[in-house]
Amino acid sequence: MVLPFCNTAGMSLHLTEIARMVEPGRHAVLLLDQAGWHLSADLEVPANITVLPLPAKCPELNVMENVWQFMRDN
Repeated sequence: MVLPFCNTAGMSLHLTEIARMVEPGRHAVLLLDQAGWHLSADLEVPANITVLPLPAKCPELNVMENVWQFMRDN
């Protein structure tokens, strides 16, 4: 499913789908940047997922930053 917006409700749906793929008895840790919808107090994080935010202003730790830089350069 593709959602028309990046927001807390959409992120909660995304986490629910990820949680469904985690094997019973296992736990997933997701590294996320500090987008508002990733860190919102209203975000519904399933019990089998831990959200681990990347430090602020550390693009070298965020793999997607390399993709964005490549797109800007080319």
